[in-house]
Amino acid sequence: MIRRRRECLKCNRRFTTYERVEESLPLVIKKDGRREPFDSQKILTGIQKACEKRPISIADQEEVVRRIEKMMIERGEREVPSEVIGERVMKELHDLDQVAYVRFASVYRSFKDINEFMNELKELLDERH
Repeated sequence: MIRRRRECLKCNRRFTTYERVEESLPLVIKKDGRREPFDSQKILTGIQKACEKRPISIADQEEVVRRIEKMMIERGEREVPSEVIGERVMKELHDLDQVAYVRFASVYRSFKDINEFMNELKELLDERH
């Protein structure tokens, strides 16, 4: 936010204005081809569900969302596939809490059976060793 001191040209009184940069977030291209505005609240809701009953503060969860928003802005694209966002959320959760990561991945990747789920867990365990 930018604070500016100004002066009225008619009465010469001074006053303060506050300006905020309006950043343009891209449209998200969904898997079925639909396009919708980027919604950080949707990302936060998904992260909160994955982090339920985990020792992760809401501040840490919101920071993940801020980093994802920043990435979206820095890309400078008008449209971004939802897969890019989902993969980034998974990367952030992987670094934050591995249980939350597996929870999110199980929903995001729509595992078809227990074998797919177990393969994801195996990869996670292999990374730790």
